[in-house]
Amino acid sequence: MTVALAGSLTAFPAGGATNWHELADRVLAGHALTRDEGLAIVRAPDGELLDLLAAAFRVRKAHFGMSVQLYFLMNAKSGLCPEDCGYCSQSKVSQADIPRYNLLQPDKLLEGARLAAERQAKTYCIVISARGPNEREMQAVTEIVPRIKAQYPLKICACLGLLTPEQAQRLADCGVDRVNHNVNTSRGFYEQICSTHTYDDRLRTLQAVRAAGMELCSGGIIGMGEDDADVVSMALALREQGVHSIPLNFLQAIEGTPLADSDRLNPRYCLKVLAMFRLANPDRELRIAGGREVHLRSLQCLGLYPANSIFVGDYLTTKGQPAEDDFRMIEDLGFVITRQEEVVAGVSPPKLESGLAH
Repeated sequence: MTVALAGSLTAFPAGGATNWHELADRVLAGHALTRDEGLAIVRAPDGELLDLLAAAFRVRKAHFGMSVQLYFLMNAKSGLCPEDCGYCSQSKVSQADIPRYNLLQPDKLLEGARLAAERQAKTYCIVISARGPNEREMQAVTEIVPRIKAQYPLKICACLGLLTPEQAQRLADCGVDRVNHNVNTSRGFYEQICSTHTYDDRLRTLQAVRAAGMELCSGGIIGMGEDDADVVSMALALREQGVHSIPLNFLQAIEGTPLADSDRLNPRYCLKVLAMFRLANPDRELRIAGGREVHLRSLQCLGLYPANSIFVGDYLTTKGQPAEDDFRMIEDLGFVITRQEEVVAGVSPPKLESGLAH
């Protein structure tokens, strides 16, 4: 006997293990993951986790091989944000003890680019806390990006908040390769985490970025009180938006924020979510972002079977693990780091050697 989920083309055996490899075969053949299939993945029994990860890895490998892309993030302006996002230590409603400063000087942003290149990152992410950039901030970013790209073989991702079409075009014109603007959660849950702007405001920024010809980077946060259906809805919405890169954060409940008491995640659920995002967005870059050290813990390495990218270094207001640990994890898995110069040249990256940290 089989049980067919409504609106799904996959039949799941009643009382037995799901054939995740069959689902992977169909995704590789062009099948678009359905909502019901997504729910089945995030609700899969723990005993099926390794089969599920193996199936997701087949999809990841088909599109990205054994490569891992590294990103380095610079918190270029910290705190001082007028928005009320409940998860964020930099929002106006946060009492978190964090550094607060205006936009960093050009020499500091150049130093961040040097560190990004030194840590073998493909992309350097410049992030400010704001509803959107003011003119001084826009001018500073548009002036520093050409200088960075003249000195280092890095792609630039800018995360500056809500953007107008004119601002997006200025970023494209100065050499920004992509813009990060996370949808953060599902449309239905968005009002539970923020009231000072809307889900549609965020979509309008993505539309402006697309119209300016830059790549879209957009993901979200898992563990804010949303349900499984919200998680699946976000994955499918990102597919509909055609984003190029999906950073997936796992909420770090920071003292002083409205979500300080939220701690509902375990490593197995996080891995199921990563597998679902891979099967929903098979050829999109999937990055394990903030919270991987806290919530994946000893299972971090398994996250790179569905995902193909991580941040190396610290996050916005929280610490990451030492870069040497990331290099070792990648090497131990038999994966290779994709470096920006190799992307430009179109050649395959070499295998990691021992003692890569420098």
